[in-house]
Amino acid sequence: MKKSDFHYDLPAHLIAQHPASRRDGSRLLCLDGEDGAIRHLRFSDFPDQLIPGDCLVLNNTRVIPARLIGHRADTGTEVEILLLERRDVHHWETIVRPGRRVRPGHHIVFLPGELEADILEILPDGGRVVRFGFDLPWEALLERAGAVPLPPYIHETLEDRERYQTVYARYAGSAAAPTAGLHFTDEMLRDIRGRGIQVAELTLHVGLGTFRPVQEENLTDHVMHREYYEMSESCANLINQTRRSGGRVVAVGTTSCRVIETVADAQGMVHAGSGWTEIFIYPGYRFKGIDALLTNFHLPESTLIMLVSAFAGRDHVMTAYKEAVDQVYRFFSFGDAMFLSRRAQQSSGKGETR
Repeated sequence: MKKSDFHYDLPAHLIAQHPASRRDGSRLLCLDGEDGAIRHLRFSDFPDQLIPGDCLVLNNTRVIPARLIGHRADTGTEVEILLLERRDVHHWETIVRPGRRVRPGHHIVFLPGELEADILEILPDGGRVVRFGFDLPWEALLERAGAVPLPPYIHETLEDRERYQTVYARYAGSAAAPTAGLHFTDEMLRDIRGRGIQVAELTLHVGLGTFRPVQEENLTDHVMHREYYEMSESCANLINQTRRSGGRVVAVGTTSCRVIETVADAQGMVHAGSGWTEIFIYPGYRFKGIDALLTNFHLPESTLIMLVSAFAGRDHVMTAYKEAVDQVYRFFSFGDAMFLSRRAQQSSGKGETR
């Protein structure tokens, strides 16, 4: 398949610049991956789309303030560093701006005497390996010196950092939020558990590579970015118990989906562990571990719309996206949600079908 197969026209005013006033106040488009039927709901109706015996799988990563603004010690030039991947306690792979003015040997100051860095190496993709020097706890310094690196299509200031965190965010490490989870409230999760639905948690630290555009027209030529994941024994046991009992595994977000598909065997059983995933899912992929997917609306020609198209069918997904544009849905990280399923499901019957 070609990158251009996943293009769609999106008016700029539909790109959400701020979160909904309530986390669960967004809209929800439900798409049946078997016949392409579409229903329009509110996200507050999402629990009605689940069935007792299902397992909802959440990504409990927490976004770090990964955007640092400092200056070169020799010239005073302002430098922005975006943290991508931590190699060890002091070393990170980063994106540096302006790159042409920051070379190996340059020293960058963020908090004088407290948080400073040396540029060590230029990577093949133009990124930099940076060594940070600090004495106080790293996390506390980041909270003081760093900012949340919002996606490049968001131009407004986020007043409350926590609105770019899920309510169940626990383990710091992401440069971007697993945005499908931003719609949940603690009350909704309690409601879901009370309906006889298991809730499992895994971790995938989202990198800024998720926003990098696909450059190659032929998808088989694309090199996927890698992201670190952890799946605990308890999470694997809940998912496998659901699989054995005939329930559905419902992934919240493409991040949860990628982890499950990375660790699932041919029978759909998942295995606990940790590591790096570079899985690239596009049409033709055979899903092993998930039965339904909750996600947001994704950028044209992105690896994420390709993943969603692999799950529910490219034609169904592109038709649903056109419908979402026509119905004035809000798109991308702070936008509305989409629920895709491929098995017959019980529901409240709410919403419009077309």
